[in-house]
Amino acid sequence: MFEFSSAAGLWGLFAAAFMAATVLPGGSEVVLIALITKYPDLYWTAIAVATLGNTLGGMTSYALGRLVPNRVLKTTNSRAINWLNKYGQWALLMSWVPLIGDALCVAAGWLRFNIWISLAMLAVGKFIRYVAVAGGWAWFSATVLN
Repeated sequence: MFEFSSAAGLWGLFAAAFMAATVLPGGSEVVLIALITKYPDLYWTAIAVATLGNTLGGMTSYALGRLVPNRVLKTTNSRAINWLNKYGQWALLMSWVPLIGDALCVAAGWLRFNIWISLAMLAVGKFIRYVAVAGGWAWFSATVLN
């Protein structure tokens, strides 16, 4: 296994989580699991860092959407736009979902959703996801691997 300090692990987790929430490819779950496996005392810190990085990455996509001129389209076939029109900012709780999550963040910016409510929805959704990933790994490693 790779050797890394707890500080380097947290910075790497932040970078991986940030990139995973933008249009750049990447996944942060493996980094989170590696970090909490090597440093179990950083469990909640790692979840907080991953949530922060992923939320800031999502808000970067939101900001990119704000840069696109907001012209009303007569029809749209975009799944993200349709979800946001149907569920409003609540749909941003699903911004962690692969492929559609990035589009939701960009579309929310393009639709000029309230920045603070969007930030809150992104953070809550991403926090729940990382708690589920870390908790699932903790359960799996305690029950199946031991």
